[in-house]
Amino acid sequence: MTKNTGNTAGAATTGRTEKQNEQQAPSVLDNFRPLIVDVAVPLGSYYLFKNAFGMSTFAALAWSSVVPAVRTVWSLVKERRTNALAGLILFVNVVSLLLSFVAGDPRLMLAKDGAVSSTVGIGILVSVFLGRPMMSEGMKPFILKGSPAKVAAWERLTSGASVRSSAFRRKEMAFSLVWGVALLAECVMRVVGAYTVPIDTMVWLGTVLTVGTLALAFVVSGGLAVEPMEKMLAAEVEAAEEAEKAAVTVAA
Repeated sequence: MTKNTGNTAGAATTGRTEKQNEQQAPSVLDNFRPLIVDVAVPLGSYYLFKNAFGMSTFAALAWSSVVPAVRTVWSLVKERRTNALAGLILFVNVVSLLLSFVAGDPRLMLAKDGAVSSTVGIGILVSVFLGRPMMSEGMKPFILKGSPAKVAAWERLTSGASVRSSAFRRKEMAFSLVWGVALLAECVMRVVGAYTVPIDTMVWLGTVLTVGTLALAFVVSGGLAVEPMEKMLAAEVEAAEEAEKAAVTVAA
């Protein structure tokens, strides 16, 4: 009778724990929120202001900088930490604002389009050097898919609490490294093309370079980092489930 009571109590405790975890677990929207607020909103508002409302490039860039500026200040004042992604977007907008004053030479105008890629690329590489890979925020929603178990596994892997932590962190760094190098390479190709390729050709070739660079970065970073990270996450989730089952068995 005592054993059955213990089993019932253990089951009830497990049920309450699972319910609490479900309540505390971040939703898919929670995982995507940083990417939406820091990247999608500023980028979308820029094109909205410029194309829908007919604002100048300068005005559109200025108004689209409001959200990342507020996010950066809020993180510093309220959360007492720097919001790397919002800060980078703000910095890119400021650089673009300054470069918008450059006029006269059409080749120089084409070359300056690479400034955004180079600024983002340098920012990503610096974040890797500092041990805080910036591209992780953009990758996490696609890997975690709102799963509480995967979110918990990610935290263990990045905090050093798992035997797989070192390997996982290396792959996380590699993901950002690939994107940083790719964006810098695109900048170099844009600048070289601006001064060596006919202007009419470079106008459309610039778009091709951007699309090609993004596609290549997706493929390389996926095979080099994302796939191994997904396998390590799955192994970590499985290990946690087995440990939980063993704990319930012992308690029973």
